[in-house]
Amino acid sequence: MTARQYRNYVGGRFVATGNTFDDVNPATGEVAAQVHEADAALVDEAVRAGHAALAGEWGRTTAEDRAAVLDRIAALIDLRADDFIAAEVEDTGKPVALASSVDIPRGAANFRAFAGMIRVHGGEMYESATADGTGALNYSIRRPLGVVGVIAPWNLPLLLLTWKLAPALACGNAVVAKPSEETPATATLLAEVMDEAGVPAGVFNLVHGFGPGSAGEAIVTHPDINGITFTGESRTGATIMRQAAEGVRPVSFELGGKNAALVFDDCDFDKAVDGIARASFMNTGQVCLCTERVYVQRGIFDRFVEALAGKARALRPGDPHDAQTTLGPLISAVHRRKVLSYFDLAREEGAQVVTGGGVPELEGAAAGGFFVEPTIWTGLPQSARCLHEEVFGPICHVMPFDTEDEAVALANDSAYGLAASVWTGSLERAHRVAGRVDVGLLWINTWYLRDLRTPFGGTRLSGIGREGGRHSLDFYSQTRNVCIKLGDG
Repeated sequence: MTARQYRNYVGGRFVATGNTFDDVNPATGEVAAQVHEADAALVDEAVRAGHAALAGEWGRTTAEDRAAVLDRIAALIDLRADDFIAAEVEDTGKPVALASSVDIPRGAANFRAFAGMIRVHGGEMYESATADGTGALNYSIRRPLGVVGVIAPWNLPLLLLTWKLAPALACGNAVVAKPSEETPATATLLAEVMDEAGVPAGVFNLVHGFGPGSAGEAIVTHPDINGITFTGESRTGATIMRQAAEGVRPVSFELGGKNAALVFDDCDFDKAVDGIARASFMNTGQVCLCTERVYVQRGIFDRFVEALAGKARALRPGDPHDAQTTLGPLISAVHRRKVLSYFDLAREEGAQVVTGGGVPELEGAAAGGFFVEPTIWTGLPQSARCLHEEVFGPICHVMPFDTEDEAVALANDSAYGLAASVWTGSLERAHRVAGRVDVGLLWINTWYLRDLRTPFGGTRLSGIGREGGRHSLDFYSQTRNVCIKLGDG
């Protein structure tokens, strides 16, 4: 049987190359497809195709024209939802229920959301006084940034790719996109959708490959890439930032997190347990917003740990197509080795393993998958490496605290600053703590609830810039001020 082939999409055509690599299904460990790796020459062709599109038909489109294109893309994703779900599940191993309720619908929603935003988003206008009394008029207009390099991660492949593509295209840019080498499938399907939606050749270019010495490096070092947006690991972001400094090109980074939850003794207990379980174990903990540090007020600590452990033990790993499966695998054998190394480190640092801490015994095809047990630790000192380094797996550590000030200090004791959640019945406390925790996103009595118009991003090692709503439109645009001196008439 011939393996499925995932090709690049450059200048409006699908391109095979001489070098391929395996796309592995993490739920089984089996090769699902062959992926055609782009080299620097193909990336250069994609960049040139993007600039040609900007100089041609695409560069003359109106906001309404582009919004209509985005709506067509969204409609085609909906039409091919089953194909996208199957591809997402095969690439990530996540349960069908998760891919069909979150990843694929949100991919389409991103295009619809930014189609609506670009239709109504306006510029600034100021009437200015002048010495001669005639006045002046200043107004702003938006122009595309140019050809944007988009590098997307493997944990939410379609959702996070479209989160960047939709505003980039809405603002009139051309794009050279690279999905993770671990998850090429839905990006390749999206190229087919772009083609069918009538996106002009060169506007959307897709190149497959790795980072250093491959397509990723070729994108970020290309002198004619006008801006770079990246979601991924913080050290990789730092490397890209150094490379983007050549040409002083703008960057937008959503990077790692070591997110905290603060659970006060006046919270809705059951709601908090459910929320923290979801925040720690959704997508097998492979979401940048997941909670790895849980701080619980001492009076409810023991009860909370017991209840959370019950939620973790109830999760069922296995075949993602089985309706009973609620926990997928880690993305790769390499990543599983990393997560298991933290299981070992936690024990060395003095952790008490409340539940999990190993590899589940599974039958059938899932026995070859990259699964780990959902794991809860207690007993680590705040100085432990496991409380400061991002694990990116289905784990959390639960620690007691006594006072609000102590809770805030513990939450802020991190080099990261992406997200946090606060669970309390006190509105006053919620507002106080929200103003003191140093993160880009903070939820009160909920988690992962997003309005696409709101700013998304982190502080410190968690990123640079904000995405969402006008913040995305600002990044993907050059804003030009026009000043008109008014005459006497």
